[in-house]
Amino acid sequence: MGTDTHCPYCALQCAMSLTATDAAGSPSAAGAPATAATVPAAPPVTVSGRDFPTNRGGLCKKGWTSAELLAAPSRLTAPLVRGADGVLRESTWDIALDLVADRLRGIRSAHGADAVGVFGGGGLTNEKAYLLGKFARLALGTSRIDYNGRYCMSSAAAAGNRAFGIDRGLPFPLADLDDAETILLLGTNVAETMPPFIGHLAGAQAAGGLVVVDPRRTATARLTDDARGVHVQPAPGTDLMLLLGLAHVVVAERLVDGAYVSARTSGYPALRRSVAAWWPERVQSATGVPATTIRAIARRLAAGGRTFILTGRGVEQHVDGTDTATAAINLALLLGLPGRPGSGYGTLTGQGNGQGGREHGQKCDQLPGYRKITDPAARAHVARVWGVDPSEIPGPGLPAIELLGSLGRPGGVRALLVHGSNLVVSSPNVADVRRGIDRLDLLVVCDFVLSETAALADVVLPVLQWAEEEGTMTNLEGRVIRRRRALTPPEGARDELWLLHELARRLGSTARFDTGPEAVFEELRLASEGGIADYSGIDYPMLDEGAEAYWPYPRGSAGTPHLFADRFHHDDGLARLVAVAPRTGARPAPSADELTLVTGRLLEHYQSGAQTRRVPELLDAQPDARAALHPATAARLGIADDEPVEVANERGTVRCRARLTTDIRTDAVFLPFHYGDEQAANLLTSDAVDPISSMPEFKANLVRVTRLVEAGADS
Repeated sequence: MGTDTHCPYCALQCAMSLTATDAAGSPSAAGAPATAATVPAAPPVTVSGRDFPTNRGGLCKKGWTSAELLAAPSRLTAPLVRGADGVLRESTWDIALDLVADRLRGIRSAHGADAVGVFGGGGLTNEKAYLLGKFARLALGTSRIDYNGRYCMSSAAAAGNRAFGIDRGLPFPLADLDDAETILLLGTNVAETMPPFIGHLAGAQAAGGLVVVDPRRTATARLTDDARGVHVQPAPGTDLMLLLGLAHVVVAERLVDGAYVSARTSGYPALRRSVAAWWPERVQSATGVPATTIRAIARRLAAGGRTFILTGRGVEQHVDGTDTATAAINLALLLGLPGRPGSGYGTLTGQGNGQGGREHGQKCDQLPGYRKITDPAARAHVARVWGVDPSEIPGPGLPAIELLGSLGRPGGVRALLVHGSNLVVSSPNVADVRRGIDRLDLLVVCDFVLSETAALADVVLPVLQWAEEEGTMTNLEGRVIRRRRALTPPEGARDELWLLHELARRLGSTARFDTGPEAVFEELRLASEGGIADYSGIDYPMLDEGAEAYWPYPRGSAGTPHLFADRFHHDDGLARLVAVAPRTGARPAPSADELTLVTGRLLEHYQSGAQTRRVPELLDAQPDARAALHPATAARLGIADDEPVEVANERGTVRCRARLTTDIRTDAVFLPFHYGDEQAANLLTSDAVDPISSMPEFKANLVRVTRLVEAGADS
């Protein structure tokens, strides 16, 4: 028999079963757990798809090959400590942890508790994310904790909280999309980022109602071919204006759901005035989208059928990302979609536990249960669960970009602990982040491979992989699911719950740090009780029995698959229509020789590529970064297909090869962000942030692309 669990990658959290194999790679008798001895020889488990509402038995390339990483030759199985000669060498756990604790004590004594920083990840289980936040605040006493979800979901979260009073990516089960007649997808390429998702688009495709907004003609955009919908290809960074234009048409043509807006929202008069100036012809001049198309889409959305509006990172990873997501929410509210059966608005969470990871305390401004760290009642509740005085819990810290910007600077972070993140590939303006890391007194990285960030560490602590641990995840629907252990981890690797317990003990903390996932989850339930993200009614036995558990799930309830049916989460029960507009000078205009850089994912890779670039099948398919250029643009620049190019701006330079394609606009260039070193796309991205969410500007940076003459080639 196999072990039922979920994929280690995106927030779709596709269900799969893992069957243990023998050393030769064949299924082992009775599915007995594999041992460390099988890891070097062959994948210790085989993967099969399992029926589940999100994936219905299907998996993508990454899911099917996920077992390969469990057998990667580069797997870390002993702590690494950097010697005086600068070389990382294997050590023992006692030596490594004693060293880390001693260095942390010294840094705190000399510079204060906030000289120690913690950087988490959206792939950590709920249990690890929860305990990491508790560890930072009680064992370290620092406010300086944030996580890589700041790069992914922060603008969508800020917009959701502002409009609805709550941030749950999809406020309805994914299966609700199946019967949709119209789906507007903004800035998301689900066909490559989460392929099983596209099965839920079939109804809208059959009705000719799939509308995809993307500057590239992606695999998702091609789903609109053959009269199944329409692809809208605006200029990069103009999504906010496009959404204002759609709202203008809805208001001007009296397509607003007046009864809904009157009964369930506030702020309509100001919103009506704010969109008056964005008539379609003006929007056409800014976005390149024909005015006739803008009107047709607005009318389709307002036609009264089963309609959904979904946003992704493409419209959110901007300095105006919160306002852009807000504009999408405004449009949905004008049409009466949120909370209406068979319709709705949602945002697509990217990382595997991007939803749960931001709910339970690893964000700089939050405590478990999605509580505000500045709220005295929230602090008192969590302090009771933790057995401390509220004054012992530090106040709000710094969001990710500010945290990283403080590395090694006077009054800033001098020691950094990194869990589940590859900072020197995934961070914007990554050259500056690398310089900050060089200034640190101590860098400790917990990982199961020597990622680009781990390779810079003073101490690397080898932790478990997904198939070797127990815990829970929260998928893009807000559904809490079980991650189950399918095999024995290699000797020398340790669970992060154990690691945090051991470090807390060495640091002299008297707080409780359980090492068992279920015990940690039981504490999380108590800490979240009464909060926005209330998990108090969920436990391991019910999850193991297959119960559907959508938060908020207060004790004694049946959970909340559908939000907003009766009210929104503001005190008055009303959603907020918030007038937004493009900010003058939010980003510079391109010069004649500049292109707008668009970054994104490839089908074969995930996030920084630290995992997928170690899977031979995936790496062979996409071994390196390619700069996608329109043939007309390439001809103007004197660049041929597959020629080496340099993509550069004032922040850095990327060297790779060109890929010519008509799938991109002539004013843009696309780079995937999965690669490191000189192919790291984030060498070029800005660390300017959205003023509300602190989301960096990933999607609209200006660059110059030039042909790179290879050594020995004719000039």
